[in-house]
Amino acid sequence: MAKASLTISSRNYSSWCLRGWLLCKFAGLEFEAVKVPLDNAEARAELLLLAPSFLTPCLTYEDIEVWDTLAIAEFLNEILPDAGLMPKDRAARSRCRSISGEMHSGFANLRAALPMNLKARHPGFKVWTGAQSDVDRVCVIWREALAQSGGPFLFGERSMADAMYAPVCTRFATYDVKLDPVCAAYRDRILALPEVVEWTAAAMLEPDEVEELEVEF
Repeated sequence: MAKASLTISSRNYSSWCLRGWLLCKFAGLEFEAVKVPLDNAEARAELLLLAPSFLTPCLTYEDIEVWDTLAIAEFLNEILPDAGLMPKDRAARSRCRSISGEMHSGFANLRAALPMNLKARHPGFKVWTGAQSDVDRVCVIWREALAQSGGPFLFGERSMADAMYAPVCTRFATYDVKLDPVCAAYRDRILALPEVVEWTAAAMLEPDEVEELEVEF
C-alpha cells in the first residue's frame, strides 16, 4: 500500500495537478492519486482561475500535507534527494528554481488565453499579443536552458523544471502554437514521456465537466 497520496482535481483541465503528479512520478515516489469531484466548488474555482490560492494538488506523506507545486517539489527533493528533481550543480540548481518559480507565478496571459484542455485541438488558433509575449518568454527559457545543459531536458536529466513546463507543452499542442525547431522538439519530447502519455490517456476518459473551459474558439 502506498504511504503517500496526491489529491488532484481534473486530469484534462488542471495544469497544476499535472505538475504535482509529474513531480511525484519523476521523484519515484510510491503514491495513490485521489481525485476530487468537479462538483466541488473549490476545485472548480481553482480550474477557472478564480480561487485566491490553489490547494490541489495536495501531497499527503506520513500524515504531512504539502500543497502548492513548488512546495511539493522542495519536499520531494528533501525526502528523496537522489531522485534528481533538482540539478546537483549549485548554479544549475539555482537556475532550475528560478525558471520553475517564474512558471509558477507568471505567464498570466498565457494561462487565460490558452486554458489547458488535453482533449481539444484548435488548428490555426490566433494567439493574441499579450499571450504571445508569454509564449516568446517560455521559448527563450527553453532555448537557453537546453543550450546550457545540452539537453535532452532543460537541465540535462529530467527535473522539477520539466514538470513545471509540461502543461505548457500540452497547451502549445492544443492551440497549434508555432514554435522554432528547438522548442518544438522539446515540446514533443515532453509529450512523449511515458508519464505524460499515461496522464493524457486517463484525461481522455474523463467527462467534459467544466463548460466554461469548453468554449468553441
